[in-house]
Amino acid sequence: MQDVRDTLDKPSQKDKPKIEKALGEHCKKDTLSARERKICYYVDPIKRDVAQPFSLGMPVDRLCKRINKSNPEICGVKFPVKTENLEKKDLTKLRVKQLKSILMDRGVECKGCVEKEEFIKMVQDTEHLAGQDEF
Repeated sequence: MQDVRDTLDKPSQKDKPKIEKALGEHCKKDTLSARERKICYYVDPIKRDVAQPFSLGMPVDRLCKRINKSNPEICGVKFPVKTENLEKKDLTKLRVKQLKSILMDRGVECKGCVEKEEFIKMVQDTEHLAGQDEF
């Protein structure tokens, strides 16, 4: 939603038809990730409902909560955790499921890990594997 807002100039951010058109144009892009395409799939039928609070300048997080009443799938789409430059204090805020996902993306299995601290240590120990492709 923020990407769409950034493409519009100030007057267009208050014009509902222009917002709906911008949402449609954004969703037609070939460069969208699978998660973004999923959000577009859910937003497309309710563009008008999204454009109303959007035109009032509602922040994106509040917009999500508002449309969640009519379509709870939209806010349920999870984006991957950014792992660049994460410090221990940031890692402790993540859930074990997210830590496991980071390790899985790196191709590492944490055998014998039970406690959250063990997963955090493994994420820190495998930091050098972050962002590498397997080719």
